[in-house]
Amino acid sequence: MPERLPDQLRRELGLWSAVAIVIGTVIGSGIFLVPKTMIQRVGSTEMLFAVWIFSGLLSLAGALTYGELAAAMPEAGGEYVYLREAYGPLWGFLYGWTQMWVAKSGSVATLATAFFYYLSTFRPELERVLWVVGLPIGPKGGPLEIRAGQLLAMAVILLLGWLNYFWVKLGGRIQVAVTAVKVGSLAAIIFLGLSSGQGSTANYGSSIPAAAGLGGFFAAMVAALWAYDGWNNVAMVASEIRNPQRNLPVALVTGTITVIAIYVLTNVAYFYVLSAAEVAASDRVAATMMERILGQPGAAAVSIAAMISIFAALNGSILTGSRVPYAMARDGVFFSRLAGVHPRHHTPAASILLLSAWSALLVLSGRYEELFTYVIFASWILYGMATAAVVVLRSKRPDLARPYRTPGYPAVPVLFVAVAICLLFSTLLESPRESVLGLVIIFAGVPYYMYCKWQAGRGVSAGSPEA
Repeated sequence: MPERLPDQLRRELGLWSAVAIVIGTVIGSGIFLVPKTMIQRVGSTEMLFAVWIFSGLLSLAGALTYGELAAAMPEAGGEYVYLREAYGPLWGFLYGWTQMWVAKSGSVATLATAFFYYLSTFRPELERVLWVVGLPIGPKGGPLEIRAGQLLAMAVILLLGWLNYFWVKLGGRIQVAVTAVKVGSLAAIIFLGLSSGQGSTANYGSSIPAAAGLGGFFAAMVAALWAYDGWNNVAMVASEIRNPQRNLPVALVTGTITVIAIYVLTNVAYFYVLSAAEVAASDRVAATMMERILGQPGAAAVSIAAMISIFAALNGSILTGSRVPYAMARDGVFFSRLAGVHPRHHTPAASILLLSAWSALLVLSGRYEELFTYVIFASWILYGMATAAVVVLRSKRPDLARPYRTPGYPAVPVLFVAVAICLLFSTLLESPRESVLGLVIIFAGVPYYMYCKWQAGRGVSAGSPEA
């Protein structure tokens, strides 16, 4: 029988489900779409590979560090718990607030937008603009255009929210099955690309004009880190992982290393078949590569593979992200109704519904590139703080049981934090509008937090009818 927890969540996800959450949530739309953005930023193929490898190792440094935190504090909410314990409840709250309104919901919206991009390969009418809102609330401050595909993307989010509402086992099984399919699809793309005889190793030395330099490197890193984003998500469902002291660190590290290998090999295949200029001109690089090899059926097959990949990432994001507002509500700093667990399905049902509904609305807010910049800047402020928490807690909580310790401590977490600071500074200069908006939304949570504390002092829960 699965272990029954006091909060009614059950440890029903095993090691394979945990690994599938890492791989399936990370590998979404990024590997199919961001090589174009990356080569445009750095110019040379060699530098693009350097960005992929460096960003992967940075993500691995984060995963190695999170392994210690997750094994020591296997509770629902992930970074929310680590920041709360290291810096106090305000910082935990700001993380959860950002996840709910910006980072996780924005990530779900971005993935759903990419899903409709690929579906429009078969149904071009999805790109048709249905309405234009003549206010400066669209991408880059322009008017907001609402397309038919955005409505479909919203429906996909709501469907997965509905499925995860009913049973965590169902979400876990969907994740394992669809992740296996997507890894097999990428393996086929790699094999066909490298064995096709349609390419040339000379492409690995190709380049295009670009600003390059350190600014270009960090701008490309934003795109690469969006592709790697999600390695931390399994920590959010820590209270539903069996044997978390072992399975969480194994899943974090194994999953992240697997993703790095897949990403590098996929790009080796891309650039064997296509030159830097051809990648820079392609919105859907994998489809362009497969069309070169197999014609239109190859491009169609890649579009289907991309949609399967994105579907798995969407499912994993909703499954994990919904545990953060739930954990906040359990601590009395978010809407009290979100603290409930469904008596029959044993899921944080209200939290799943809220995250899904808000993410669906965010689909209307922008196009793919604007959305991922918006998500990455807000996320990495708090990723850096969460990684630094391992250093803070070694001093603050020396008695905390640590069944797994970060290899290479303290160099590994310190390196991660230092690069995160550089990345944030570069992104602020490169994309000031999206970055400032992310900061505004993070700190907009402070008044609500103070309100919750005031209500708690009166003996009233936030979001209750009395409030």
